[in-house]
Amino acid sequence: MTEPNRQVPAPDSALLTPEDPPPFEIVNGSGKAPLLLLCDHASNVVPRALDGLGLSPADLHRHIAWDIGAAEVSRILSARFDAPLALAGYSRLVTDCNRQADDPTFIVEVSEDTVIPGNRGLSAETVAARMDACYWPYHRAVEDLRAEMMARGPAPAVVSVHSFTPVFKARERPWHIGILWNRDPRLAVPLMDELTKNDHVVVGDNKPYSARDEYGYSIQSHGAEHGLPQVLVELRQDLLEDHESLRSWAGILGDALAAVLDDPDLYRVARFEGAAA
Repeated sequence: MTEPNRQVPAPDSALLTPEDPPPFEIVNGSGKAPLLLLCDHASNVVPRALDGLGLSPADLHRHIAWDIGAAEVSRILSARFDAPLALAGYSRLVTDCNRQADDPTFIVEVSEDTVIPGNRGLSAETVAARMDACYWPYHRAVEDLRAEMMARGPAPAVVSVHSFTPVFKARERPWHIGILWNRDPRLAVPLMDELTKNDHVVVGDNKPYSARDEYGYSIQSHGAEHGLPQVLVELRQDLLEDHESLRSWAGILGDALAAVLDDPDLYRVARFEGAAA
């Protein structure tokens, strides 16, 4: 059984040392809700051996390194619903835990307009070492948690929490919350319906990204492939800039989720094949 707030020691590898933090954190692993929360871009930490990937501390605090505010929102939701939560321990610039390993953006050499010196010209062995240290431990932990939850029943809903920038390459993004989904409408569609009941909330349907492209690996691998209802939620970062605003938007999202999660028919295994609607 996964223990609440468990962190595993950093593995004995050439990449991670005992001084490095663990590659994942499990919060409230024994939570009773049939809801599995994920935060793939929770951290901006880089292993010490990678020397910050050649970036400044200021760059590592930008969106290119992590989803600002997403971890805090995830923790609030975990506490509110008594739900297990898995958080990735390292920056998406080390390996992107929401991408397949063969995706061209799995380890980026340029993010937005910023060159990532420590990611240029990597060998296959170097990429494999990063995966073994930072990527696979997180995904194995999520799978262990999912399996535990399915074994005790009912089949859980999977919600992955992210955040996005209000402006990207000089283009403003008007949405407050984006709901990313592919074929399974069970969670996404009623969640959008609930959010749009609030006249002050602008909701994006597969905006500013689309889970029908390559932006939903975690909900696909840990949710859809097991027939679980799943959704990826994106919150705009300027709404999460201070503690009061962050808690307010976590509350707005939580209220909408509570209404959707109250449906007992949600918690079943179902497969959705073919093209997305």
